[in-house]
Amino acid sequence: MRNNPIVFILVFSAIILAIDSYAYWGVRKLTGTYGRKLRRAIWILFWIVPFVLISGLVLFVALPINPSDYLGYFHLISGTFILFYVPKLVFVLVNILDDLILLLRKLYFKIRERNREDLPKGEPISRAQFLTRTGLILAAVPFFSIAYGITWGRFNYTVRKHSLKFPTLPRSFDGLRIVQISDFHIGSFGGYPEEVERIVAAINDQHADLLVFTGDFVNNVSSEMDAFLPALRGLNATIGKYSILGNHDYGEYVPWRSPEEKQQNLQRLITLQEDLGFRVLLNDAHTLDLNGEKLDLVGVENWGLRPFPQYGDLNKALSRAQPDSFKVLMSHDPTHWDEQVLGRTGIDLTLSGHTHGAQFGIEIPGWRWSPVNIRYKRWGGLYEEPNQKLHVNTGLGFIGFPGRVGMPPEITVIELKRSV
Repeated sequence: MRNNPIVFILVFSAIILAIDSYAYWGVRKLTGTYGRKLRRAIWILFWIVPFVLISGLVLFVALPINPSDYLGYFHLISGTFILFYVPKLVFVLVNILDDLILLLRKLYFKIRERNREDLPKGEPISRAQFLTRTGLILAAVPFFSIAYGITWGRFNYTVRKHSLKFPTLPRSFDGLRIVQISDFHIGSFGGYPEEVERIVAAINDQHADLLVFTGDFVNNVSSEMDAFLPALRGLNATIGKYSILGNHDYGEYVPWRSPEEKQQNLQRLITLQEDLGFRVLLNDAHTLDLNGEKLDLVGVENWGLRPFPQYGDLNKALSRAQPDSFKVLMSHDPTHWDEQVLGRTGIDLTLSGHTHGAQFGIEIPGWRWSPVNIRYKRWGGLYEEPNQKLHVNTGLGFIGFPGRVGMPPEITVIELKRSV
């Protein structure tokens, strides 16, 4: 965005002004009979939002911003845009429908050589007013849903529990309790340290044997973790804590002065996680031995479909594991499962994250949907194929949009059970 700021601002401004111009046309249908002062007040209230949004964007792009504050400003702009312009788009679509109906009626009566005086009289409410009011009601649904997602939804932590049965699970690991967390994006919690403390408490309440983190601890830079290190040191697990890297952890999305600076940031991120007690698995495996029986926890670096980086080396990681052990793979991007794991390896369970469930979805008993399924075949929850299972955690944090609507932040508890 900062590479071509003028072009970006012009395009962004043109889009929102186009939406607002058409939306205000719909508002005028409802307010045409109002008094002059009231109509002027409505005009001011309506146009103050795009004015503030465009002005904020100009300042955001033009002025130097402390890197630690950058994401906060971005979330303020993106949150405001989504909060107001998703509902406005709904309102605009209804008004487009109304204008199409009006156009078709005019064409019809022109063909019939009739005029508007031939229409039925005495309607208590005009068609335009009815559809416009309907548009307002429909627009209110996403407005209040998004407002909820920004204010409460992003902090409405949910614990999802699964009991997974495997005939190949060694008896000594029957009942092993794995707590999976993913996509912390901890820089997004700037200003909310108490929420990180709540997350740590909620995780510890699950009494993990293994605590596994499946990538994206930060948004971009290791310093995002600094303010939260005291709270994160409180994370507990009886056997051990393990983590892998996600696409955001590599610092791919920020400019660096040199490749060395980028690598130093990555190494510091790894060191910080190790200082917190995590064993970071970088195309590696760690064997757990109970009563002579073995379970391998395998971890790969990020591997996703392009343009996401493909640093993961599954063959290298598996070479560090026992040949005939029960295997749990940690791989950040769930596309890796279909591309290299399913039907090609003996990996029993794969744990992934990455998708966030788009931070938007709908869930009712027995059915769960998110628009992210357009991009990802397996985007959230449990997926089972013969002899192999995948669980995709939809993440703890948020990025891009500072909220979660119908897709709450998730802590997953997986209990491994021997089926025979």
